[in-house]
Amino acid sequence: MGKIQYNWDLICANMLFGANFSFFVSLTKYYLDFRQIFMLQILASAMFFVPFAIFSERSYRITWRDFGNILIVSILVVYGWMYMLLWGASYTNPIDAATISTLGPVFTLVFARLVRRTPILPVRVVGVVCAFVGAGVLLFDNGFVFAHGSNNYGNAIVLVAIIAIAINTVIIKPQLERLGTLVVMGWYYIIGLAITAPLFWRYVAHTPFLRLPMPALAELLYILLLGTVLPMFLLYRGAEKLTFVHTALYRYLQPVVATVLALLRHQEKLDRANIVAAVFIFVGVLLISIAGVRRATRE
Repeated sequence: MGKIQYNWDLICANMLFGANFSFFVSLTKYYLDFRQIFMLQILASAMFFVPFAIFSERSYRITWRDFGNILIVSILVVYGWMYMLLWGASYTNPIDAATISTLGPVFTLVFARLVRRTPILPVRVVGVVCAFVGAGVLLFDNGFVFAHGSNNYGNAIVLVAIIAIAINTVIIKPQLERLGTLVVMGWYYIIGLAITAPLFWRYVAHTPFLRLPMPALAELLYILLLGTVLPMFLLYRGAEKLTFVHTALYRYLQPVVATVLALLRHQEKLDRANIVAAVFIFVGVLLISIAGVRRATRE
């Protein structure tokens, strides 16, 4: 039953994340600056997670090595992932952004190889190549021009965000296992508030958010609660207990949800580039995951 629960954690987290892309795009296009949403995400996450770090006895177990890892990962999560993802999503479309997000396991594997010297099997090499081809199709569909504000520009920024969160999952695994998900995430946002509030508080200090139209306010509340706080907790809890294979395969739910919402809301149409890229990335991550299953079985 425990394993079933953690599988459901990853399923729900990825479905909730997938819906985010549609709401990001509509809010930044019509109502809010992405930096306003970013600061509100940090505040909402801090309100939920920081008490677990402050009042938990496990916080007293944190060593200087733990704190160094948490500090690095906090910067990667806050600026590398949350900020860059919102920035990129404000220029691209929900389908492209969600498809690129499935590349996370590929970069996790590459970084794990560099840091922990995990073995690289031939099938994994083929998988990485396929996934990068898929990313290239999306990034260069409109040529090699990355003009500010273009779709390619937004896709490239989203790709940077996915690299940042992939590196994070490799670095923070020991602390998650020893200190627990809630304590680690509480420290993320203690540090996150310290490094964002001085720079971004002015974006939310005098903004009358309650005067937004009801649909926009509903989208904003979804992003803050069901698109940030809840899926972050579920994702880290599932990743703490399950394997790389699980986290890789469940990411495919994100582009499915994002695509369905984008089509229903008339935000984007599927084109040949989306389909070709999705196929290459799907095959790539599938090959990487199959290799992981075979290696685990042999061990």
